[in-house]
Amino acid sequence: MDIIKANTNINFMGQRKLALVISAIILAIGVASLLTRGINFGLDFTGGTLIEVAYPAAADLGEVRQALTDAGFDDFTVQTFGTAREVVVRIPVDQAEETGADLSTVVLNALSAQEPDIDMRRVEFVGPQIGQELAEQGGLAMLFALFGILLYVSFRFQWRFAVGAVAALVHDVLLVVGLLSILQINFDLTVVAALLAVIGYSLNDTIVLYDRLRENFRIKRKGTPVELCNLSINQMLARTLMTSLTTLMVLMALFYFGGEIIHAFAFTLILGVIVGTYSSIYIAGNAAIVLGVSKQDLMPVQKEGADDQPETEILPERFRNREA
Repeated sequence: MDIIKANTNINFMGQRKLALVISAIILAIGVASLLTRGINFGLDFTGGTLIEVAYPAAADLGEVRQALTDAGFDDFTVQTFGTAREVVVRIPVDQAEETGADLSTVVLNALSAQEPDIDMRRVEFVGPQIGQELAEQGGLAMLFALFGILLYVSFRFQWRFAVGAVAALVHDVLLVVGLLSILQINFDLTVVAALLAVIGYSLNDTIVLYDRLRENFRIKRKGTPVELCNLSINQMLARTLMTSLTTLMVLMALFYFGGEIIHAFAFTLILGVIVGTYSSIYIAGNAAIVLGVSKQDLMPVQKEGADDQPETEILPERFRNREA
């Protein structure tokens, strides 16, 4: 009898080609958006000044833009922040001859001419050199994370699994960044932190799948790689759904009640959890199958004189004395 049984019997791998087509379409749209619209980089990367003001009533953004234009600014971004009463003005660094308090005074005077009762909430300034360094360091952080994962999974499992894990992670990052580009979500350092968290979250599910797949390759006498991958996904399905749903509940609370400052961070993580769960099921295992993983790749090396031992002798310790 089978030592490990699955509570469900869903044919995930039967839909793997359809899943790859869907992923390819979404990735193509995301990459096209990145090439045409680009990423909506925040001041953390572009440099410039951010000024937040509060109006006594809902602000007319058209009048705000006109006031800034009359003050001599021709390149700026105006948007509400959290509520219709709070307005954020972003001015690129090349548009500001003055920085910090001086620039904020110019903006405040221009807006006060229309509405005297506005209140200055905060002023932030990031220089262009710092923004460029932050962008480079953020990109290097993700590259180092992916390279470290490649080394770890190669050592922990097998090189085909390592390539499959990294392929799934690259898929997740590209898909999430593409969606952020399509939706023009403000891309700042909190989003970079969220992307790194997505890499760790997605890898966790992938490692669980690969560990179960390796065990099934060792203890199942029959079954193709596709069948064993399908069995492994069904065996971890309950755990995956429980983890994903509870994580999404927390992220939804952060998204709706955490305030505008962490809005992009929470939204990126929500996308990452959904995409990571999907890729652990359809991308990671399928990548290992495409790369040709087999039972011979995952069987432990037997010592001399162990050829006549029964198959259960080479199982992991936790399976040896378990009843069938």
